[in-house]
Amino acid sequence: MLDLTDFKGRKDIKSMTLEEVSEEMAALGEKSFRAKQIYDWIHVKLVESFEDMSSLSKELRQKLKEHYSLTNLRIVEERVSQIDGTRKYLFGLEDGNIIESVWMQYHHGNSVCISSQVGCRMGCRFCASTLDGLERNLRASEMLDQIYRIQSVTGQRVSNVVVMGSGEPFDNYDNVIRFLYLISHEKGLNISQRNLTLSTCGIVPGIRRFAEEGLGVTLALSLHAPNDEVRRTLMPIANSYQLKDVLEACRYYHEKTGRRLTFEYSLVRGVNDNLDEARALARLIRDQHGHVNLIPVNPIKERDYVQSGQKAIAEFKNLLEKSGINVTIRREMGRDIGGACGQLRKSYMEGEE
Repeated sequence: MLDLTDFKGRKDIKSMTLEEVSEEMAALGEKSFRAKQIYDWIHVKLVESFEDMSSLSKELRQKLKEHYSLTNLRIVEERVSQIDGTRKYLFGLEDGNIIESVWMQYHHGNSVCISSQVGCRMGCRFCASTLDGLERNLRASEMLDQIYRIQSVTGQRVSNVVVMGSGEPFDNYDNVIRFLYLISHEKGLNISQRNLTLSTCGIVPGIRRFAEEGLGVTLALSLHAPNDEVRRTLMPIANSYQLKDVLEACRYYHEKTGRRLTFEYSLVRGVNDNLDEARALARLIRDQHGHVNLIPVNPIKERDYVQSGQKAIAEFKNLLEKSGINVTIRREMGRDIGGACGQLRKSYMEGEE
């Protein structure tokens, strides 16, 4: 059973489903329609305090303050890219921890990349999020409020969400599933599940369990290598799950959901970007239902990985396409503001500018 309390032991009402809020109101002796009003204030009007719920009586607002917490992330820092308008946010949590989120503008709408954990314990070599390990899991409300605060600050609707920031979503499975249900709920922001993407480093039991949830969410696999040998040098999780088992789980996800997958492949110069590896990658995923998203790796100072050159990226992409693989190259966003996952949080924690 998921614990729906904050770090002070108060009930976290923003993490509750509408049905759970209804049960809570019944226990307080309130009429059932109050639950719908409260849910609307939290998930549609995006209020920051119980006092802002002006259609409720003072007595009920006082009851809510006494019995529940209303998660409200504090903006610690906002950076705006001078290159493409991307905005990166550092949010302060009630317990003093810091997380980061990214707001990006595309022609198809506004997208937010959120964190699912404070830090990460997966240890991927090219990722700044994992350098200090895992601090704790985020509750569903803390994931939701990254989106709510950004939508409130920008004044623009968020239409796409990627759970691709700090943390491994399947290492925080129950909270992430609850978040996905809440963000797509028809009485909330009602973001289409087709516009939600969850990225995993390849935890096989998590992928298979996720396939059974009945959700229409896009699954992205952090692949980053065409074989186990290279993958183990980049991603410690590859020591636990072989690629053949990971890809079989991906195939199962497609069979159960009908959703095509995205295979994320960060190109690192001299590590995984030669044409032999491109051929091996094409063979590896030829029978998969999905496409490859090539990512020019964002350098982080703690690692000596270097981004592949434009010529190498283009040749890698062309070879995949000639092999019948659908390929995109991820547009670099916010490189001038610490755009790589975990970079801004890491520099803030170290007291850097």
